[in-house]
Amino acid sequence: YKADAGDVYINGKKVVINNPRDARGHNIETIYQTLALADNLDAASNLFLGREIIGPGGFLDDSKMEAETRKIMGRLNPNFTKFAEPVSALSGGQRQSVAIARAVYFDAKILIMDEPTAALGPQESEMVAELIQELKKQGLGIFLIEHDIHNVMKLCDRASVMKNGQLVGTERVADVTEDDILSMIILGKNPKESH
Repeated sequence: YKADAGDVYINGKKVVINNPRDARGHNIETIYQTLALADNLDAASNLFLGREIIGPGGFLDDSKMEAETRKIMGRLNPNFTKFAEPVSALSGGQRQSVAIARAVYFDAKILIMDEPTAALGPQESEMVAELIQELKKQGLGIFLIEHDIHNVMKLCDRASVMKNGQLVGTERVADVTEDDILSMIILGKNPKESH
């Protein structure tokens, strides 16, 4: 969707983003709730899907892509070992780490994550939360689209609440309680502005 109002600034510079290719050109990567992975392909093939490494002679350089995948997964999820299996055989958390690795490998500076822990069990959700914290430490700007208020309070620096397509408000998480955020969601107004 193209913006119908407002401006986008990256590092203080106004930018125009008309399509996903423009976004990638500005080092913005998106991890969709559906993950947008090709179930029949392995981790390396998914990581490089559409951006394959071509070796001499014009053929895919599978060994280079696998080596690069092992390197990035070692940094993000050292317990990941299922490099040869199709991603359909991976757990939800492992699939999520492949999607995150794809974004990080291609030098994302801004990461948009749509409900990254949806449909994951507690252990896998915790693994993804740790990944998000690690990416924050590495300096990535993350837009986390999230309905779980506990994840918002645990993972975010600021929370913006939207209701019916309108911005209710943005607050520093350290300055508000869960109840303040819930009140913004339910009532559609910022309690701090009513004082």
